Amino acid sequence: MAHPLYAAVDTASTLHTFMEHHVFAVWDFMSLVKALQRRLTCLDVPWTPHGDPASRRFINEIVLAEESDEDSHGGFTSHFELYLAAMRQAGARTDRVDAFLDQLGRGESVDSALDRCEAPHAARAFVRCTFGIISSGSLPAVAAAFTLGREDVIPEMFRSFVVRLDGDAPGHFGRLREYLDRHIDVDEHHHAPMARRLLAGVCGDDAERWSEAEAGARQALEARVSLWDGVRGVARRSTAAPPEWRSERLASLASYSSA
Repeated sequence: MAHPLYAAVDTASTLHTFMEHHVFAVWDFMSLVKALQRRLTCLDVPWTPHGDPASRRFINEIVLAEESDEDSHGGFTSHFELYLAAMRQAGARTDRVDAFLDQLGRGESVDSALDRCEAPHAARAFVRCTFGIISSGSLPAVAAAFTLGREDVIPEMFRSFVVRLDGDAPGHFGRLREYLDRHIDVDEHHHAPMARRLLAGVCGDDAERWSEAEAGARQALEARVSLWDGVRGVARRSTAAPPEWRSERLASLASYSSA
């Protein structure tokens, strides 16, 4: 929460850099969710009851919101697609993540698609960490990466991006504001508490499971710090910004440096 990245994101150019990295984390979040859904519910045909009913309920509610949430236009969208719309409105590049999705649609592996689309190096490492946790086969590790590496930390992490965002750049960040506000509301008040209950249900009173969960959580959080380190490094080297933005600073983001 005290990472210097938040203070570094203070111009349109650096915000674009942040979004062009972070979008890959927004994308791979859904694979964590789906990995949990596959383990905690039945996705096979014919269907049979599977797993703990409370855990089934939690994960299915999270899938509903993340994959098909209500949008501000009376329709439905995934949070990932909302983030892409926010990037386009803000003027951030989406060509690399678009190419990544295209490669996946052609049957390429995640590893290969990351390389082929020339995803930012820090984003590649983050996604590979996520998929390493998923492929470990440890349900406690996946549940902890999801709960402690994502849902529990995201509301406060995003709060610094919301204050006065539209006021600093009217008309440029409406969709991003929508995405961030929605995440803060849903994660803080609904998903984070549900995720904590889910993790507790997965691990129970099994010390070995809690040990796996701790390892998964640490791995996810360390990957997040490394991603933020990478974004900050690129942002500090990026000086090109459209003329109208050269004197603009997102004061609400810079104020986070006091945290």
